[in-house]
Amino acid sequence: MKVIVVGLGVQGRKRRHFAGNDFVASVDPVNKDAQYQSVEDVPVDSYDAALLCVPDDAKLELLEYLLSRGKHVLVEKPLWAPSDKDILHLQDIARRNKAICQTAYNHRFEPHYVRMRDLISSGDLGALYRCRMFYGNGTARLVRNSPWRDQGAGVLSDLGSHLLDTARFWFDDLSQDFKMISANCFENQAPDHVVFGSETTRPTIELEMTLLNWRNHFTCDIFGENGSAHITSLCKWGPSSFITRRRVLPSGRPPEEVITLTQEDPTWELEYENFKTLCAPGQETDLSNDLWLNRLMQRLSEQALTKLGQ
Repeated sequence: MKVIVVGLGVQGRKRRHFAGNDFVASVDPVNKDAQYQSVEDVPVDSYDAALLCVPDDAKLELLEYLLSRGKHVLVEKPLWAPSDKDILHLQDIARRNKAICQTAYNHRFEPHYVRMRDLISSGDLGALYRCRMFYGNGTARLVRNSPWRDQGAGVLSDLGSHLLDTARFWFDDLSQDFKMISANCFENQAPDHVVFGSETTRPTIELEMTLLNWRNHFTCDIFGENGSAHITSLCKWGPSSFITRRRVLPSGRPPEEVITLTQEDPTWELEYENFKTLCAPGQETDLSNDLWLNRLMQRLSEQALTKLGQ
């Protein structure tokens, strides 16, 4: 498969690296290392797919151009749109032209995320009571210095989309009944620390994200009838640990199993290989997850900005 990278920034350079010998050209209006300034300048018959790494407001037009020409697209998360109709329109174009449109949520390929999904699916924890996740990095100053990033819902759209996608990955269908708990602009114009959750989902869910955690970190705790499961850190910030604890009745210190990984981040390569698999004949674009996320994130964004009086 021959691929082009559209948007040769930080993400684009990563995608170019993991595309390896599949990479044929890059597109960027300002980066002088790119071979083309506009995707329209790239000969249509010179590539099969595009890795789209551009700001949110440029995605819809570029996706329509590429999908209408039968080009498969892996687009960086999140896939925002003004309405459901816009996403359904893209899905229709992709299906009519036998093209795959996939939104990149690379954390689905994190080893301990997969391990957590499998444990939940097994039912070993029994009834699930509560899930809480925290995702923090220290990029507040970088975001503040980037006019296109320090706007709108801020950290909510950046990290919140990851956490909600993770919840769907683990728990399948979830309701839209999430509510904003707190939103703050401690250093930035847009929210840089947000907490939201749902008391009606099963399990109940609480998600916290921030740009003010000076050492990048992720934690997750899931509490169930028969025990609990925990993730500490990601491979890219490792070591990363997966901990399971088996409940002792009526009470007592539970036996504990710990699996710790110290390795390079495998998710980018695994996600690209999965994308190539999806591009095989007979596969069909499904943007239902993007629809769910778009509806929910728009509502949460409104709640966050209302709390902040914006």
